[in-house]
Amino acid sequence: MNTYFDFFQMLPEAVLVAVLVILFVADFCSAKQTQRRWLNPLACILMIPAIVVPVCCMEPVSVFGGMYATTAAVSVMKTILAAGTLIVLIQSRAWAEQNKYEAEFYLLIVSTLLGMFVMMSAGHFLMFFLGLEMASVPLACAVAFDKNRKESAEGAAKFILTATFSSGVMLFGISFIYAAAGTLYFDGVAQQLSMVNSPLSILGMVFFFSGLGFKISLVPFHFWTADTYQGAPTPVTGYLSVVSKGAAAFTLCIILMHVFQALVAEWQILLSIVSVLSITIANLFAIRQTELKRFMAFSSISQAGYIVLAVIGNNDMSVTALSYYVLIYVVANMAVFSIIGAVEQAHGTTDMDAYDGLYSTNPKMALLMTLALFSLGGIPPFAGMFSKFFVFMAAAKAGSVLAYAVVFIALLNTVVSLYYYLLIVKAMYIKQSEHPLSTFRMDCNTKLALVICTAGILLFGVVSCVYDWIAAAA
Repeated sequence: MNTYFDFFQMLPEAVLVAVLVILFVADFCSAKQTQRRWLNPLACILMIPAIVVPVCCMEPVSVFGGMYATTAAVSVMKTILAAGTLIVLIQSRAWAEQNKYEAEFYLLIVSTLLGMFVMMSAGHFLMFFLGLEMASVPLACAVAFDKNRKESAEGAAKFILTATFSSGVMLFGISFIYAAAGTLYFDGVAQQLSMVNSPLSILGMVFFFSGLGFKISLVPFHFWTADTYQGAPTPVTGYLSVVSKGAAAFTLCIILMHVFQALVAEWQILLSIVSVLSITIANLFAIRQTELKRFMAFSSISQAGYIVLAVIGNNDMSVTALSYYVLIYVVANMAVFSIIGAVEQAHGTTDMDAYDGLYSTNPKMALLMTLALFSLGGIPPFAGMFSKFFVFMAAAKAGSVLAYAVVFIALLNTVVSLYYYLLIVKAMYIKQSEHPLSTFRMDCNTKLALVICTAGILLFGVVSCVYDWIAAAA
């Protein structure tokens, strides 16, 4: 009886299971196309409890013998990711309604979020791996959802192959950890590694980090990212770049700081190298892109480097800065993808040249795109500047020469990122085109998504209670 009661202690996950069941039944009962028009509003309404419930469940919970363990910081991240998923569902309505399998798309997205929730709340490596695969498999289906485009199938194939390989590498590392510690519980591994620090445990940690690095698309594990982002449907690309990346980065932060605390000297060096490479290489490749979704793919690799930069500090502020950065990244990046999706829906293109002279025909859209790009680049007074500041401050709190050097290199790279973000702004405001995009009206859902994202870009940086709420949980 107690075992069944444990399931109800997992309230955020239970809410998502209920959402899946309701959507499935609603789709089953919707025989006519006119009845299916309510699927998107229903999915969006059902996501609101998924956002609210984690906020109401801030008390630490540990069930199933410690295999599932959640904290206030995890609950905050679940709220952020659920809010990001809601934005994805809102802005995907116009695209999803054109597909015969609209309900299946919503089910895949919510199923992926459920896997991420389980992954973040894991207290055992097997529970973590279960959540990771629960998130990866539906996501691969979502990438291949646009079956009429060969690029979608190609992107899905590359995603599946790299996900399979990274999972194998990660399991290899977990087996080393089990050999070194004799347990797979996070608390047990941390206790054993604090007493005995063997080369086997270091090797296991490196393999584990490598496997998770594929999920976050850190350099040198990033080769799948550009092709998958370009081939996937635009709403799925937005979901991959913010929600999936944020969940994996947060989980990496928790496991490194909690489970591998005894190996902090080793993983700080590893993380510093990977972070610098991710930011630098992605920035250089982004400059060369002419297709906007590939451009945003390399931008997301660079942003991943900034996200994990906070972990180097190895303190409470690291969790706060990472969570806050993900929140700001969600609203800024989803604003960009909402506009990309609207332009693609109206004109069928994602080429950067199509945005030449956009301000002359669609000034409001160009303005919102500019605000989002300024936030991603870290230009004050937008929220992105504050998120980068807190990440740099968290990394610098490590107090080592290595940490200061990494922060300095990241600061220099911020200038490079500003340059390539401003290339799009230049195209919209300064470049002229003989055939600019004609004036068109966005659908109501895209407008709503842009209103939410723009409000976040303008307010989250100056309304201190948002940061205070995240800091209190961490």
